[in-house]
Amino acid sequence: MQVAPASRTNKGSSVNVLLSGIVGSTAYGLARPGSDIDRLGLFAANTADFHGLHRPTESHVTNHPDQTLHEAAKWCRLALGGNPTVLELVWLPDDLYEFRTPLGDELIDIRSTLLSAKRVRDAYLGYATQQFKRLYDRGDGSFSADTRKRTEKHARHLRRLCHQGFQLYSTGHLQIRVDNPDEYHEFGEQVAADSMVALPMLQRYEALFDATTSVLPDKPDEAPAEAWLRRVRAAHYEPVTQA
Repeated sequence: MQVAPASRTNKGSSVNVLLSGIVGSTAYGLARPGSDIDRLGLFAANTADFHGLHRPTESHVTNHPDQTLHEAAKWCRLALGGNPTVLELVWLPDDLYEFRTPLGDELIDIRSTLLSAKRVRDAYLGYATQQFKRLYDRGDGSFSADTRKRTEKHARHLRRLCHQGFQLYSTGHLQIRVDNPDEYHEFGEQVAADSMVALPMLQRYEALFDATTSVLPDKPDEAPAEAWLRRVRAAHYEPVTQA
């Protein structure tokens, strides 16, 4: 496995990447020929940059390749809030990690402490509900081929969010790769033809959440993330030379 201490952003500056991997449809096993490859990672800003008037940039987003990098503190805040997208990064199968450092591995080791029942439920069901609203707002399926393709994708992700969110809520473990990708694609096609096909599934998962006692705590344990972030700051301090 390649370890990269730094990566270039779309503005040409370098950042200290701690952990990065392939996420999205490729990670879920839902990619088809022509699908984009999405990458997500986190980096450490120079600790000295926090001492001036302006805080360092918290996210770098590039296209071609499609990559999002969040600064370590922002990533932790999002993960502690149950954000489904950022949480994927610390639950990837080993073969999907492209860059790992010792600090990145330490973050993977404390991933369970970032979780809490209410935030996982609210985040995953909230994202799924947003996806359903997008589908419903598009109408009766009489749209362009490109819009149909996007609609099918949103429907697949709605189903995935429901399944993965409930799995995380009920077991404390997040399985990134889905077991039955063909069923997800069939579901996407059905929902593209009639958005209301998705509603019973969404309602079923809401009922499952209501009927299940989560294995997760009421609140995340912030102490391990705080200690990890302080180790990151100590490891990435470089004095800034004034012009």
